[in-house]
Amino acid sequence: MQVSVEDINSVKKTLHIEIPEEEVARELDKAYGALRKNAKVKGFRKGKVPRSALERLFKKDVHADVTSKLIQSSFFDAIKQTELQIVGNPQVDPPELEAKGSYKYDATVEIRPEIDQIDYSGLTLKRTNYAISDEEIDAQLKMLQKNFTRHEKIEKDRAAREDDIVLIDFEGFKDGQPFAETAKTENFTLKIGQGPITQGFDDQLVGMQPGDKKEFQITFPGDYHSAKLANLEIAFQVTLNEIRKEVLPPLDDALAKKAGPYENLDDLKKVITENLEQGYAKRIEQELHEQIFTELIARTDFEVPDSMVDMELEGIVEEAVRSFSYRNITLEELGMTRESIAEKYRDVAFKQVKRHLLLGKIIDQESLEASDEELEEGLNEMAANFKQPVEEIKKYYDQNKDKLEYFKHTLLEKKAIKLIIEDSTIKDVEPEKAEAGGE
Repeated sequence: MQVSVEDINSVKKTLHIEIPEEEVARELDKAYGALRKNAKVKGFRKGKVPRSALERLFKKDVHADVTSKLIQSSFFDAIKQTELQIVGNPQVDPPELEAKGSYKYDATVEIRPEIDQIDYSGLTLKRTNYAISDEEIDAQLKMLQKNFTRHEKIEKDRAAREDDIVLIDFEGFKDGQPFAETAKTENFTLKIGQGPITQGFDDQLVGMQPGDKKEFQITFPGDYHSAKLANLEIAFQVTLNEIRKEVLPPLDDALAKKAGPYENLDDLKKVITENLEQGYAKRIEQELHEQIFTELIARTDFEVPDSMVDMELEGIVEEAVRSFSYRNITLEELGMTRESIAEKYRDVAFKQVKRHLLLGKIIDQESLEASDEELEEGLNEMAANFKQPVEEIKKYYDQNKDKLEYFKHTLLEKKAIKLIIEDSTIKDVEPEKAEAGGE
């Protein structure tokens, strides 16, 4: 077998593969020999059908099967011969097999990029000293307070206004007929001004009193979150049943006890402070990582295989779909498709692959390994994060060895980043006013 490699670019190659005529003939002989044993052809006894008759009746199928077999066996031999580290699946557009002569075909493959030695020494990184303010703690407490808000019926006779909570019955009609997307709904609760349906819908509720009925038309915008309603004009029939107001509970020890296993408000504030500290620590870590990769990418030039980006992108899309599904939201309801998500996040996937390749090179370059103690520590940390017994985590990885290898590589990537940070100059800086707060 003859194999030559044509460079398309540094990570894409085309293999020109030629299988000798004698091997082609041998495989055709075997295929027709196996077919003769079982073929039923009128006028011939089983096992006695001549080759010419078999070729006349079954040539297309036999050649297709032999072509597939030749490509499968020769392609793997070609990879061994060329020692290419391919990623993804090869692209093959096989020509038809001729009864005489050798068989030639091309296979386009992508390979892992060859990355030169990475100089990660001497980086200067900025570490922002975020400080937790009383305003942030108060903001968290107010959010918690809002979560425990009660809705209290307004007894006095007055019309609905902005920020009121109202209970309504409604039904939407398109061209005079009930419409599935705006089906009849009873005791729907909304806060006027938040526009859960549309802001125009909310505006129509202002001035209504309990017991009032009203009909009005709403035109949904073209970018409405439900594609089935975008640009449609719907006639609504609405009955206002009740008006309520929000009543916030006081920020005291009683609220703290409702919020969780806290003895008093001070205990709750302590936990909020710890959570904010963890959030800022994570933010600092992410900012350092971003600086590292920005600098390393600038120092190291290499091409990225499309197939690796596609695989990373598929993982991002799957995670997005899984997240929406967990919240009982479909892509269709959001006016999205898997393709639109992929288009939006392709650049993110590209950067992720480049980062993994950079870290993989440093892992190999520095011969980094994860010790048994580090693996045990990593498994314990995962168990704590998922609130699962570490034995269950270990059992899962015992049953999924490929996932264990991926987990080990994740630990090595963390080790590589730690190595880079230790070899860098860290400058502590104060956060800009726009950066502080809101964590």
